[in-house]
Amino acid sequence: MNPSFHLRVQLPRADFSLDVDVRLPAHGITAVYGVSGSGKTSVLRAVAGLEPHARGRVALADQVWQDDAQGICLPTHQRAVGYVFQEASLFDHLDVQGNLNFGLHRSAGQQHTLDAAIALLGIGALLKRRVQQLSGGERQRVAIARALATQPALLLLDEPLAALDAARRQDILPWLEKLRDELQLPMLYVTHAMDEVARLADTVLLMHQGRVQAVGPVSAVLTGSDSAWMLGEDVGALLDAHVQALDAAWHLAQVDFDGGAMWLRDSGLALGQRVRLRVLARDVSINLHPATGTSIQNHVPGVVQSITPDHHPSQVLVRLACGPSVLVARVTARAVHELGLSVGQAVWAQVKSVALVK
Repeated sequence: MNPSFHLRVQLPRADFSLDVDVRLPAHGITAVYGVSGSGKTSVLRAVAGLEPHARGRVALADQVWQDDAQGICLPTHQRAVGYVFQEASLFDHLDVQGNLNFGLHRSAGQQHTLDAAIALLGIGALLKRRVQQLSGGERQRVAIARALATQPALLLLDEPLAALDAARRQDILPWLEKLRDELQLPMLYVTHAMDEVARLADTVLLMHQGRVQAVGPVSAVLTGSDSAWMLGEDVGALLDAHVQALDAAWHLAQVDFDGGAMWLRDSGLALGQRVRLRVLARDVSINLHPATGTSIQNHVPGVVQSITPDHHPSQVLVRLACGPSVLVARVTARAVHELGLSVGQAVWAQVKSVALVK
């Protein structure tokens, strides 16, 4: 059995209460997603032992950090967590090396661990710089390296990109992907940005008013009917695919996934490269027959899996099984009626737009 991370936390307050009971995989990135005030940061603080009134159980595999039934509640410094805040929180009077050494010495970490983090995050050339000379993205990479120097069993990241502009966010996202792919370190990643969830997450935990609304593999949650009301315009499919062909004349790439294939803009892709695609429900329409005479290039056969009401009575969400993969179409209820759509019916999905997120 794969190790898991068990989190059962209750945190009552006069103006807000947190009530969470989930078991998460102890690997990859779990995105904790929700609007401001939904309890995302409170979850991280409870895991780190920073909420003195939190009650419940926090355990990573065989490491039990809190269990009220057994009278266990370790203080923060005894929990094997690294914490990266929204603001990098570096010491301005120290250079980069001094900030990293501070984290190393406080945790009795190993120099080789810090050296590996420096190499992994590409900050070797920054070690002699003062904090004031760093860009926002560089500051966060230093903060992450400092957290990794403590040799944590779990890395907590609280909206690490929220304070960065769009260009800096795009700079640091590949480094976060590298952390996920190379470290094999479980991470809880708080965000309110769905593009970060789509690009980084393996698992997603949807929060609303201190409660868990949905939890599971990111592709399943983003296509699930239970979470549609929370996701709004972000409802759609995530597809793992690989580059099957390149059309140099038209600067296009064909990507294959389990259940079909699509063309998208070639942004320097290589044959055989693994990619992740995001197809929003608003960009999918449905035909009863293969389409002809249309500018839409991507047509995927599928079977109607479910038809569920959307957040507005004029619309419905139609889930299409395309082999083992799922696409979602947001269409009007009138269109469903006029087409005579029903569960089990064979149809064609027309995909007007597909985004490469990885």
